[in-house]
Amino acid sequence: MFKDFLEHIFPRLILEKNLRIRYTFCLGGLAFTAFMLLVLSGLLLLFYYQPCPEKAFESILFLESSVPAGRFIRSLHRLASHALLVLIFLHTLRVILTGAYRKPRELNWVIGFFILFSAVFGAYTGYLLPMDQLAFWGTHTGMELIGTAPFGEIAARFLVPDDVGRPVSLLRFYTLHIAVIPLTIAILCFLHFYRIRHDKGVLPYL
Repeated sequence: MFKDFLEHIFPRLILEKNLRIRYTFCLGGLAFTAFMLLVLSGLLLLFYYQPCPEKAFESILFLESSVPAGRFIRSLHRLASHALLVLIFLHTLRVILTGAYRKPRELNWVIGFFILFSAVFGAYTGYLLPMDQLAFWGTHTGMELIGTAPFGEIAARFLVPDDVGRPVSLLRFYTLHIAVIPLTIAILCFLHFYRIRHDKGVLPYL
């Protein structure tokens, strides 16, 4: 499985016709590149961000005003997040329009859907972390919407046991954003690339 993953990232052979821009537009590869940028820039942001209500916004201001290239790193992280969501949505749309979800790739379609869901949830958890007014009220509105969904009240109580922006809630959003969700996406990408190799329908020359 690990060998298939590495061979998909670093293929031993690529046909010349597959290097041309076609209907796939390499959207999956571009989305994975955006994810790698997110991980790299996020790791750099960890050195300065303080996940507590009193210090979170202060640490963002310090990062942007006093840290060399701090504003650039934060902007790169935000833009990479937007790019990841757009690319995954387009990739999903392309899969639907071309029927690439059909047999024998049903399992990979499900894995891809969970990658999309995880990316959206990751963006949502990261939205609160700057702890400015926009982040607070945007997250507050989001939690009210989640509460209206089936089992939404249970999810809302888990995410915000002490209200939006309070210490425990912020810590849970932080933990989900920097550890749980990125690890989940990485594992799902690993399985996604493995299934592409295993099915051999998308890349028939492998």
